[in-house]
Amino acid sequence: MSIPGQFTVHTTDGQARRATLTTAHGEIQTPIFMPVGTQGTVKSLSPLDLEEMDAQIILGNTYHLYLRPGDELVARRGGLHAFANWKRPILTDSGGFQVFSLQSIRKLSEEGVEFRSYIDGSKHFFSPEKAIDIQKNLGSDIMMVLDECVGFGADRQYTEKSLEMTTRWAQRCRDHHPRGTNGQIMFGIVQGGFFKDLRERSLEQLRSIDFEGLAIGGLSVGESTEEMYDILHHITPIMPADKPRYLMGVGTPLDLLEGVSAGVDMFDCVLPSRNARNGTLYTSKGKVNIKRAEFAEDDTPLDPECGCYTCRNFTKAYLRHLYMAKELLSYRLNTYHNLHFYLDLMQQVRAAIENGTFTDLKQRYQAAYATE
Repeated sequence: MSIPGQFTVHTTDGQARRATLTTAHGEIQTPIFMPVGTQGTVKSLSPLDLEEMDAQIILGNTYHLYLRPGDELVARRGGLHAFANWKRPILTDSGGFQVFSLQSIRKLSEEGVEFRSYIDGSKHFFSPEKAIDIQKNLGSDIMMVLDECVGFGADRQYTEKSLEMTTRWAQRCRDHHPRGTNGQIMFGIVQGGFFKDLRERSLEQLRSIDFEGLAIGGLSVGESTEEMYDILHHITPIMPADKPRYLMGVGTPLDLLEGVSAGVDMFDCVLPSRNARNGTLYTSKGKVNIKRAEFAEDDTPLDPECGCYTCRNFTKAYLRHLYMAKELLSYRLNTYHNLHFYLDLMQQVRAAIENGTFTDLKQRYQAAYATE
């Protein structure tokens, strides 16, 4: 019988790994991209849409769902799976990124983080234990520890102090939710900013806590792509080979391919859905800005190589019209395509690793997106 948290690597191609992660709501085939459903919904899409494009797992946001509608309300309705009618796995973040992004309305201490609601200004407090209790109420398959995400440019002294506190918080999260409890598994988060030795220290400290998986946090926080890739390629290959590796909040199609080449198994990012609502679409030939006047009378599909509902049924001219008219269908069709594209890219990645052709696939997309 499969146990939640069981992780099996089937094959490799260089550092790239093809693996399976078991959760209480099913197996996840990796490498995988996870659509972001901040409020318990992936914006503009239904669970049926996500199932059609074979989204294996989605994300929920602990901070936002705690504020509205409230994690206890969700728990009374059977957890987030039942509330949102999503039968596949769910990962919830811990609110740590909001600690970073809401610096003007929060206060950090050893005990946790105090913040004001962006909705009504009310005061709230997250301790590591509180963050886990909220995720228990939400009933997610994968919970994240509470951490502090340090922005790019933070000095060594602050980064080191933050890293040590994040490790203590991680231990408190594990102590509050022992391995094997309720079928919910927990990932630690490697921090350390842009200091390689601090990244290594964070990783070593988290090894001793024995999480079911490890994430890389604190990237895509203002640094250049080259600086991000430098840290990524330094830390990922020395992470435990027998546990899933999750790169948090990154990014573009090329970022995903770079992450896979470094040994990352799991990704999430708001980029494909947010950019879809802004008219930026991803295709096998590169990015398309559907707002451009050149598409006003273009009767070809967005991406002839894509089999998604949008590309099978609508032209660039119609997609441009919907966007310019600010029709709600624009958000839906664009988001459907972008997420389908990302999920299909990951399916191609898995097949390429199995066939030993991952480098060829990566180079093909690098050529398509060379001007980005």
